[in-house]
Amino acid sequence: MSAQTPSITHLRARARLQDQITLAKSRLVIIVLALVGILLVVGLGATMSASSVEGILGQSDRLAVFKRQVRWVVVGILVMFAVMRVPYTWWRRAATPLLGVSIFGLLLVPMFGSTRGGAQRWIELGAITIQPSEFSKLAVVVFLAAVLTDRKERLGELQQVLGPILLAVGVTCALVVLQPDLGTAVIIAGSAAGLALASGMPMRFLLGGGAAAAALAALSTVAYPYRRERFACFFDPLADTLGSCFQLAQSLLALGSGGLNGVGLGASRARWAFLPNAHTDFIFTIIAEEAGFIGAIVLIMVLAGLAVTGVMIAYRTGDMFACLLACGITAWLSVQSVVNVGGVVGVIPVTGLALPFVSVGGSAMVAAMAGVGVLLNIALTAPVASEPGEKRADV
Repeated sequence: MSAQTPSITHLRARARLQDQITLAKSRLVIIVLALVGILLVVGLGATMSASSVEGILGQSDRLAVFKRQVRWVVVGILVMFAVMRVPYTWWRRAATPLLGVSIFGLLLVPMFGSTRGGAQRWIELGAITIQPSEFSKLAVVVFLAAVLTDRKERLGELQQVLGPILLAVGVTCALVVLQPDLGTAVIIAGSAAGLALASGMPMRFLLGGGAAAAALAALSTVAYPYRRERFACFFDPLADTLGSCFQLAQSLLALGSGGLNGVGLGASRARWAFLPNAHTDFIFTIIAEEAGFIGAIVLIMVLAGLAVTGVMIAYRTGDMFACLLACGITAWLSVQSVVNVGGVVGVIPVTGLALPFVSVGGSAMVAAMAGVGVLLNIALTAPVASEPGEKRADV
């Protein structure tokens, strides 16, 4: 009996440890679901307010845009739970085909894409409109996570990482910039940078890549007059308040009008044709105007909480691919949030990007929810490191 006692004790200890791991995983999943749920509810509420004027002026139903966004939210939730059931290891095997499909979709845009506001970014399939560049964000993250995991022992060799990065990031960003859509290219490059940093790639490669990306972004900005105007408005938002700086000036005016407590939910004045794209690129402005500085800070805290939770999921796993995939998805959603909010408050040039889970947009919603589904599967099924932050194995 005494000989069996250590074994029983050991088994009990292992069972307690397994229960603790399961509980910790469940908590992370609940936190992610709660934060995303808050963002979806806030987004729908802001959409109802911001888009009602467009519904009144352009359509018979003032809730037409809101109803369409509700459908996309439902589709996004279904996609999230479906993707959540896909083992994260499957994405490693599908990385190259997924990138190929993504690039093929981007190549179709110049041939069959529809143009809106001077940009050709969408493909219309009957009643459904798809923006391929939104799904390219996930494809690039998956591909780089797989490649950097496969070559983890040779990340210090430039020839081992240069080709895949040029293929995934360079080709994708080039096709996106030609639409033109510099903002999405910035998100893809930023996600790749965060993923490369998490992989342990030498800093000299990151600095060199960052300098090259900055130079290309500068050239792309100079190449288009409207981008030069946006950049000029960043330095002086009041330089041309009735022309190129009108949108940013109206955004700042609405933000200031909100004050500390806001003008009241559904009482926005900027939405009455003063602020263009109020329910898409500038929905944060409407939220800040109606809910005030306090409401805006709470929304930013929710976005920051989602970013921190994503990092925690990546940090605690002992599988390198799972860690990099979680880091890439978290970087994508975080960088896009920073760029959107930074643009509407005037701390960076306006890029015309959706605020994840909040702005109106079908493709952006489905792509972001798919990313969350992958993150949840990692949180639930990826092996946990015995010591968080330890060197991760290739599981």
